[in-house]
Amino acid sequence: MNGPQGDVVAAHAEVKAEIARTDNKTGLLLAFVGAVLAGGWSVGHGLTLTWPARIIGGTGMAVLLVAAGLLLWAVRPNLSGRHGFPLWATLTAEEITTVVAGDLAADVAGLSRLAVKKFTALRRAVDLTLAGGALLIAAVLLAFGDVA
Repeated sequence: MNGPQGDVVAAHAEVKAEIARTDNKTGLLLAFVGAVLAGGWSVGHGLTLTWPARIIGGTGMAVLLVAAGLLLWAVRPNLSGRHGFPLWATLTAEEITTVVAGDLAADVAGLSRLAVKKFTALRRAVDLTLAGGALLIAAVLLAFGDVA
């Protein structure tokens, strides 16, 4: 399909692929953050730590919990949307044909806004994961620095 309609179809496919990639990245990062939280709790819970190490480590864990919350928000389905299958679920077969044929550009715009929200949440979660990890590393250095 060539011309403007072909461009809109290609843009629609691209946006849907970006949403899928974001969801995949988010799922992987959520698993990583969960593993770090579980490992940090298991290791830190059994150690006798100084107060500075506890405070820094606890802050790192809290930051990672916020990152996990953002990741969960990013993959949370948007079922109240006015684009894609949430809209189609409210229409008859004839209405779907009309909407898809006439409003594909609007669907691209709506899905693009959704993709930007997901990417923004993912980016913030990555930043928080890095910050939380740095705090946990600082807590470990404090804990083992006092032992030596």
